[in-house]
Formats: sequence, C-alpha cells, structure tokens
Amino acid sequence: MDLAMTNSIVSTATSLASAKNSDAVNIAVLKKALDIQAVSASTMLDAMQQSMPQPALATSGTLGTQVNTFA
Repeated sequence: MDLAMTNSIVSTATSLASAKNSDAVNIAVLKKALDIQAVSASTMLDAMQQSMPQPALATSGTLGTQVNTFA
C-alpha cells in the first residue's frame, strides 16, 4: 500500500470522527437553546395571562350565547 494512500485514509477517518463529535456538540447546544427558548415563551405567556384576565362569557341574551353554523 502506498504511504500517500495510507495517509489519505487516516486523514479521512480522522475528519469523519471529528465531524461526528462536532455534530453531537452542535445538537446538544441546539437542544439547550430550544429548552431555554421554551421556558422563556412559557414565562411570557403566563405573564400575559395574568395581566390580561379573560372576560366572563355571556350566559343570557342573544349576543354571544348562540352559534349559527352552516355546512
């Protein structure tokens, strides 16, 4: 086997192993960022719900108590 070919095979194997580790680190960072973003969004939604309470639904009369639908 030629020395240049052996070096090429070793270099390719090293590059692939390095890329695999790099991909694993990138995915871990992405997951952590998504978790942080989910917590932030949940906190923001909770704060919005507390600051803007929903009005009570209508229970009598014709406005807001009937739904007309047509198929």
